[in-house]
Amino acid sequence: MNAISLYAKPSADFEAKLAESVALLTGAASEFAPITQASSLGAEDMVITDILHRYRIDSGIFVLETGKLHAETLELLDRLQAHYGREVDIYRPDAATAAAFVAENGEEAMYRSLELRKACCHIRKMEPLERALAGKRGWITGLRREQSDARAEVEFIEEQPERVKINPLARWTWGDVWHYLATREVPYNPLHDQFYPSIGCAPCTRAVTLGEDFRSGRWWWEQESAKECGLHVDGAASSVIPIRALA
Repeated sequence: MNAISLYAKPSADFEAKLAESVALLTGAASEFAPITQASSLGAEDMVITDILHRYRIDSGIFVLETGKLHAETLELLDRLQAHYGREVDIYRPDAATAAAFVAENGEEAMYRSLELRKACCHIRKMEPLERALAGKRGWITGLRREQSDARAEVEFIEEQPERVKINPLARWTWGDVWHYLATREVPYNPLHDQFYPSIGCAPCTRAVTLGEDFRSGRWWWEQESAKECGLHVDGAASSVIPIRALA
């Protein structure tokens, strides 16, 4: 069985959720231009990329190529660009900084301590993210409330110090995501067929088993409260912009 046959079970109000997401993205692209999508090339982000293309919503798309991604993820990046006929902006870590970190701490430093793992994330994700978001007034993510307890209260739009974060799939279920991928024939990472619901860097991602939550395969050796790389942890409190404000 593949991921589509396992998971493509939409909510009763799927069409309403889709319309809500399209309206949100359309309004955000106008209100907060320029905006860009932060794509991990996971299932949720492939849905968003397809919506942006299908509904001609003006947004950039970027990928953080950390130097530690699975071969399947890199292959999907090529397929995405061919499928939609557009270039995706690719941001990589500073090569000298990454090499120095590995020389000092080893290739498996992330397993030795939380501090070293977060330092690796900073080099490979956070610093490139700063470059990717420079000059942008908004960025789009695939965060969903269902993904984990830490994301259970994700809002559609969150105002941050320099820009807004737009989470158009906040109300979607995993079944909604896969129903969209299946019915629109959207390309996806084959690792999803191997029980990888959340896919990050290869050393920090494993398949999940029955009963585990969506993100249990990420940094599985750490406590639940530590399982974020920093991309979606605000250093300062953010405020929420009501979705009706963009109607």
